[in-house]
Amino acid sequence: MDYRVLLYYKYVQIEDPESFMVDHKAMCDEIGLMGRILVAHEGINGTVSGTVEQTNQYVEAMRNDKRFSDMIFKIEESEGHAFRKMKVKVKPEIVHLSLEDDVNPNQTTGKHLSPKEFYEALQDEDVVILDARNTYEYDLGHFRNAIRPDIETFRELPDWIRKNFSQYKDKKVLTYCTGGIRCEKFSGFLVNEGFKDVSQLEGGIISYGYDPEVKGRLWDGKMYVFDDRISVPVNRTEEATVVGKCYYCDQPEERVVKCGNPECNKHIIMCDECEHEHYRSCSTECKEHEWNRYVKEHSLKS
Repeated sequence: MDYRVLLYYKYVQIEDPESFMVDHKAMCDEIGLMGRILVAHEGINGTVSGTVEQTNQYVEAMRNDKRFSDMIFKIEESEGHAFRKMKVKVKPEIVHLSLEDDVNPNQTTGKHLSPKEFYEALQDEDVVILDARNTYEYDLGHFRNAIRPDIETFRELPDWIRKNFSQYKDKKVLTYCTGGIRCEKFSGFLVNEGFKDVSQLEGGIISYGYDPEVKGRLWDGKMYVFDDRISVPVNRTEEATVVGKCYYCDQPEERVVKCGNPECNKHIIMCDECEHEHYRSCSTECKEHEWNRYVKEHSLKS
């Protein structure tokens, strides 16, 4: 049976997110989808998996709602469900940038570049390429010559920009993220901060990798995804490169795990051997934590 993963978002007013969440969860359960969907007054942000028939049914249902009739769905093939459950949650924002003055992407945002336009812009010598994702996402794969913000969560990015990136306000800035939704707000934030020329990759890295003309050129490594697949390829034009390195032994690696300490949960690139040696932990403290999941999974303590 053929499965697919749908990624999508839409900044659009939802008057009653709580009622929408209840009805939407019931619809997804009836269809048989698995995934994670966030709902807020400002819109919807989702990733779901299902069979081709199920995902087609979902797309049709969403497009029959005038609020989402023009919503773009990014589609990836999958060997099975990419999630184990179906979760629909109400949040204050569909992406959490934690700004005092929030950005409305329908009013302020950077220029949208198609994958082909973005590919051409990447080759401009006078451009600054900025990754809008977290460190572990960047470390697994990124565009060549992209700047790596030292952040663990998206909400840390504005503060990092103000402290480390203001010298580029007069440069042409290209920014990108997984599916495009983070850049909608982030590029608007850059515009509001006084950056003169801000462009974002329309549809995100996912669309870039599947574009039939660009085929992921100038991308190295893999792309981190927030589901059971963990990572997916992007560059489809050459032999795959591995840019990730094991947290401990520094050898080339693409396995991403969460720290065994549930109170930490840091994302770590770690080889199988080092995972066993360090109990899937980022520190001695986490390795010795009484709730370490690796220890429990392997019955290493009574």
